[in-house]
Amino acid sequence: MESNGGCPCGSGKPYAECCLPLHQGKPALTAEQLMRSRYSAYTLGLVDYLVATTLPSQQAQLDRAAMTDWSQSSDWLGLTVEKVHSTEAASNQAQVTFTAQWADAQGHRHSHRECSDFIRIKERWYFVDPTIKVKTGRNEPCRCASGKKYKQCCGR
Repeated sequence: MESNGGCPCGSGKPYAECCLPLHQGKPALTAEQLMRSRYSAYTLGLVDYLVATTLPSQQAQLDRAAMTDWSQSSDWLGLTVEKVHSTEAASNQAQVTFTAQWADAQGHRHSHRECSDFIRIKERWYFVDPTIKVKTGRNEPCRCASGKKYKQCCGR
């Protein structure tokens, strides 16, 4: 965390007014807010939060040990949010394009740019982990809990 009490997510707000309430259970209002809080969680080693904010159907497949190791062995250098895309204001789907920077235990600097998918289920936003396959058939209920079939919702 920044020494001046600034939030690790780079919002410019104090941690206590930015990501801390989310880390304590308050739901994120937007996909960007959730994405920022997840970056902060990595910087602070809050793996339980990272698991809880991943799409529920993916949580059991997450590698908690690898997440913990990466979180603790990295020197987190910053986050830049480049773009937030949602098809409509009340949408249950959004994408956030960001770049995260860190240094590994050997001091090598890394940068990762990603466009992440997020889904809102019952007023809570969740990160969709691109490394974990979500098995959803065309005629099965949609993973976003809209009540629609997958092919009529997120499968378009």
